[in-house]
Amino acid sequence: MTERFLIVEADFYTELAAAQKQGAVAALTAHGRAYESVSVPGALEIPAAIVFAEKTGRYAGYIALGCVIRGETTHYETVCNESARGIMDLTLQGFVIGNGILTVENSEQAWDRADMSRKNKGGEAALAAIRMAELKSSFNAGGQ
Repeated sequence: MTERFLIVEADFYTELAAAQKQGAVAALTAHGRAYESVSVPGALEIPAAIVFAEKTGRYAGYIALGCVIRGETTHYETVCNESARGIMDLTLQGFVIGNGILTVENSEQAWDRADMSRKNKGGEAALAAIRMAELKSSFNAGGQ
């Protein structure tokens, strides 16, 4: 059976989310991994969606995709810190998560990181999830 991953994308910035997802899908497909995807309203909702999905037992790992662009208030700090903390808490519980949540100063930086032909952070997050799923599997099988 092919490993299945779940892409969890915050669609607050719809076009950026689509670009990140394109990179993640390309990486998963290139490595022979199946995937499904779900959308959530923003980066803060990503960890909860992963917890919901984990209860199904259907996924080898998760790719968290989203973008937080600095605005005029301190809300940026809260969203960046708390979404990262939520994902880190889950990884320390044994969840396999490639974190592709962009935290940037402006839309130019966001596009530079989201675009597949540039930094392709969606693809990088998918590759991180694949590698961590392989590592987890090797420990579960008694290897390494």
